Amino acid sequence: MATEIPTNRKVITEVTGVFSLPWQIARDEGLFAAEGVEVEFHQTPASIETRFPATDLDYIEDHTLVPALAGHTALEEKTVDVYRACEWGQVRRSQDSNNGRIISKRSAVVSQAIFSAPGSRFTHPQTLANERVAVRFHHGSHYAALQSLEGFLKPEEIRLVHLSHIDGLEAVRRGDIAAVTLMEPWITLAEKQGFQRIVETHYQGSEIASPDVDPETWKAVHRAVTKATELLNADKRKYVHYLIATLPEPYRSEITPEDFYLPRLRFVPPAPYDEREFQQTYDWLVGWNLIAPESSFTDLVDNRVAAAA
Repeated sequence: MATEIPTNRKVITEVTGVFSLPWQIARDEGLFAAEGVEVEFHQTPASIETRFPATDLDYIEDHTLVPALAGHTALEEKTVDVYRACEWGQVRRSQDSNNGRIISKRSAVVSQAIFSAPGSRFTHPQTLANERVAVRFHHGSHYAALQSLEGFLKPEEIRLVHLSHIDGLEAVRRGDIAAVTLMEPWITLAEKQGFQRIVETHYQGSEIASPDVDPETWKAVHRAVTKATELLNADKRKYVHYLIATLPEPYRSEITPEDFYLPRLRFVPPAPYDEREFQQTYDWLVGWNLIAPESSFTDLVDNRVAAAA
């Protein structure tokens, strides 16, 4: 008879595509179970895009009209214990949150790339001056697009609009907007379809957790995710089917594991969030008016558990 896992040895987490790949591997390879931890995956509305793309779009250009916690409300509603996302967005969400703080860096070092349509005149960053580029505000695509373009364009020349991956890709294909910012597996799909990659960057992310997460449980989760990262790095192609599964049809059927450029997929053991890294990111967010200049590292980050793991 199976031993029931105590409630303080259970963690409920959002599943968020490439960000959660090591967690999915830890679950399916029995690594969480070996640590005596039960991890339940919570599917959020933003976890998978299942609908067909829209054609009558509202191109929101003001990021203040989109809540920073949009798509990550489950922790605020206390239906999950932890979720992972981009470093910039997590700093902002930690400031806005009533129920969570950054607890560690995540394992996934994710890529975002800006694409234009096949054969488009938008071939390099300078051609995007004053042209609409699709991102998801307060997500990695938003911040990565700003940091990728600010070295080539004046701030007032960078024109971002808020769209999902699927709506942004199809709006670019139709010629309605110039470019879209994508992460995997949408990058592999766009490359397979002949879209032009204009600029690409990797960036780190972090985990936000509820204060109710038990320290010993988090240490066990940390150990399991670290082992999963080792398995993943040893054979990345074995596990990219998890990413393909996040795509809606008909896109899902268009790519195979062989289509992925494996060096793009980078995973490291989770680790404490360094104060220097935090301050650099926080100051940049303040400079772009993406966060209020009122918080400190100790306000937004709780590294105690990660540092002891």
